[in-house]
Amino acid sequence: MHTVKEAAQITGLTEHAIRFYTDKGLVPSVQRNQNNIRMFDEESINWLHGIKCLKQSGMPIEIIKIYVDFCLEGDSTIPQRYTLMMEHREAALAKFEEAKQHLAHLEEKTALYQAIMENRSLDTTNPANWDRIKHMHGDVFYASSAGEV
Repeated sequence: MHTVKEAAQITGLTEHAIRFYTDKGLVPSVQRNQNNIRMFDEESINWLHGIKCLKQSGMPIEIIKIYVDFCLEGDSTIPQRYTLMMEHREAALAKFEEAKQHLAHLEEKTALYQAIMENRSLDTTNPANWDRIKHMHGDVFYASSAGEV
């Protein structure tokens, strides 16, 4: 049997994370000794490794709890676990596409800053200058119903 500290050393998780995961019911085999201290057997360590793996994939705690519950129900839930993983995969792909858009935007911005520093472009990044450059960015600046913005 292992203490929280030992389980942290074995799994590479923090003691805080291990306590959090056990409090959320993600380590169903965790036991408590006569002093109510968490004690981890090899199965508990395996659950912690599994949780760590799922967290590293970006899976939220709530979904990990559903996964744990499915595992506890046994092999009959393999199709549900597969569906859970596929849904998580789709969510990760959507986040990846969003991150690629963010990166493309940042590439444009850094290229603009490079041009500004090399005096090839006016500083269009500073809102204090925007009154002077509205004519350059009609797609960004528009007239509101209360008048020119």
